[in-house]
Amino acid sequence: MKIQYFPDTDTVIVILNDNPVKETRDLDENTLLDLDENGNLVSLTIEHAKECVGIPNFSYQIAA
Repeated sequence: MKIQYFPDTDTVIVILNDNPVKETRDLDENTLLDLDENGNLVSLTIEHAKECVGIPNFSYQIAA
């Protein structure tokens, strides 16, 4: 998994795998889902990330 933040567009992209994208769906006005040929999630794009997901406070935790 890879998470990329683009400050110039305030966009976050979460890439879950390298499968080719067959379809992109709008989840809501700020969120796009990229799906592969089997309908599995490939990546998630969040626009206006600072206000939608609080990107300045981003952290992660590995659950055991």
